[in-house]
Amino acid sequence: MLRKLLVIGIAAATALSAQQGMAQNGQQAIEEITIISASRRAESLGDINASIAVIGTEELQLVSATHAQEALNRLPGVNISRNNGQESLTSIRSPILTGSGACGAFLVAEQGIPVRAAGFCNVNEMFDAHTENAQRIEVIRGPGSAFYGSNAVHGMINVVLPEPGERSEFSLETGPRGYGRFNAAIGSEKGAFKQVLLFNGVSEEGWRDDSGVDQQKLSWLYQYTTDGGLALDGGFTTTNLNQETAGYVVGTDAYKDNDLRATNPNPEAFRDSQSSRVWTSISTTINDWDLVLTPYFRETNMTFMMHFLPGTPVEDSEQRSLGLQFASYRQLTDHSTLALGLDLESTDGKLKQFQENPTAGSAFLVNTIPNGLQYDYEVAAKQSAVFANYQHYWNSGWDMTLGLRYERVSYDYDNQANDGRVKEDGTTCGFGGCRYNRPSDRKDSFTNLSPKLALRYQINDQHNVQFRLQQGYRAPQATEMYRLQNSQSVADLESVELDSVELALTGAGASWNYTITAYSMNKDNGIITDSSRTNIDGIKSKHRGLEFALGYDLTETLSFAGTFNLAEHSYETSRLSGGIDIKGNDIDSAPNSFGNLRLQWRPSSKILTELELVNMDDYYTNPENTRSYEGHNLLNLRTRYAVNEDLSVALNILNLTDEKYAERADWSTFTGDRYFTGEPVRAFISIDWKY
Repeated sequence: MLRKLLVIGIAAATALSAQQGMAQNGQQAIEEITIISASRRAESLGDINASIAVIGTEELQLVSATHAQEALNRLPGVNISRNNGQESLTSIRSPILTGSGACGAFLVAEQGIPVRAAGFCNVNEMFDAHTENAQRIEVIRGPGSAFYGSNAVHGMINVVLPEPGERSEFSLETGPRGYGRFNAAIGSEKGAFKQVLLFNGVSEEGWRDDSGVDQQKLSWLYQYTTDGGLALDGGFTTTNLNQETAGYVVGTDAYKDNDLRATNPNPEAFRDSQSSRVWTSISTTINDWDLVLTPYFRETNMTFMMHFLPGTPVEDSEQRSLGLQFASYRQLTDHSTLALGLDLESTDGKLKQFQENPTAGSAFLVNTIPNGLQYDYEVAAKQSAVFANYQHYWNSGWDMTLGLRYERVSYDYDNQANDGRVKEDGTTCGFGGCRYNRPSDRKDSFTNLSPKLALRYQINDQHNVQFRLQQGYRAPQATEMYRLQNSQSVADLESVELDSVELALTGAGASWNYTITAYSMNKDNGIITDSSRTNIDGIKSKHRGLEFALGYDLTETLSFAGTFNLAEHSYETSRLSGGIDIKGNDIDSAPNSFGNLRLQWRPSSKILTELELVNMDDYYTNPENTRSYEGHNLLNLRTRYAVNEDLSVALNILNLTDEKYAERADWSTFTGDRYFTGEPVRAFISIDWKY
């Protein structure tokens, strides 16, 4: 249906271009902010017809986030759920999505390069990005543009690191329960060569039992322009995370219980993760075409205890990717531009799941989940795509964007263990077979076409209206295809597709700015694991919402800013869950409203204070809509004081009223209500030194 609408829309837009005189559009940029997420090169946010929100340098410095959630949830449409330590679950115009392939709904990138390969995402992959030293973070809400492919279904988060150059900055921060963090940025310039080294290290004991975290991130970036005009822009990022993981606290309203809130039912759980990325962008101009070629290498290794499964097996996974991004840009006339590009990537992925000790529990669990090797497979994946993006402006105040991307993702799966539902030694399990089923070697491929049409009309110098029609997609993840259970030996899955229509009104003046966006999205062929632990597709869902963002200077020293979101996410496939047909029900972990309001006071150039209200509405925690979480409101207070040009100090107090709340509430047929509990009131003091 969306493709038919796009064909009609493109035909109408083409007819309009034939009737309108061509002249440079005099549109005033709504925000003088430069971004790279829309087209993979720097351009003004005001020139882009897309739902993009940005957290800039000053705001990131003020928030000084101990977890990326604290910064990202200030943006419209974004609702990151913090689990334990540096773990997280993402929501962008969606419910909080869980499951082995749920992470495929969101693309997380650094410098425009995805931190994970298309078929090998991880729900916690935000900790792979160097957010702590970011210059800004850009978020696309809704399907990604033609420049980004599989996984940019509900949205994209792109972390942009600082420009190389002369700088010397250091930051020390301390907080409760042994929390300590050190940040550094050291850069230099010598002729045509610029470079900067970024480092972040954090250590904390964790407020729950046995939940300590040690994390380090290192990035190096450079820029160099040759005598022939060839521009090189690249670097590397490497990260390390060692985390003791605290699991769910179980029991109705357990997050309110002083005796349970800080406990850890899984003291043996852990997560160790390392990642590295190396890239260089090579830019030049040939025959009026601006060419950008970016080869990159990516590697991730992660080992963690699956404390949420019977027998608590340990998963050990690794992926290595070699990729190439190519884009070419040309100014066709004073009023139109064209971009053409090609993306190639090859990934070798491995996954092993091993259980050391026998399973405890019922005779069924003991017999169907033996200890030993449970999965051991390799996947060679290839991703290739071509894309085109065309923009045109008219003197009447109209502009148009047309985008199209064609992509193919293929998997070559190689099982390294015994095929089927058998033990490591090949013997059979009782009760009809083992839980974990290892498919035979196979090959699978997926092709997708993603179109976009965007129109914008500049009402006057301060207001414009935008219309967007686009489609996003994601190929099934490798774990959805080959990590099977029970009697399923083949996962016959298709790509997930999402049709999106949105209308936005934006404006800005000398002391105010606003954005109001209404969206309607239909997701088709969603992938879930049903009650028999079979991976199936064909699931439909609806996603409707309104997003409000507002900034207003009340006085010369007092300003207000905030976002508020209204949303409705519903199941549209008739399925029985717990004996109830859930069609039409709210999707679990999908609040109907949430938001963030901030009041800032700047009595002088030296002091900035912010009072922040974080609102979370109630939401259902199971598909049957019979269990729920009541929601919460949190207050945060942040103050920064500039002692002089080189030295500043800051005090951040989170959960000022000491609210008892849940970072995430969930429900399971085995445990009932369960929660990742929120931390009590806590204060962080930091010192920033620049010289």
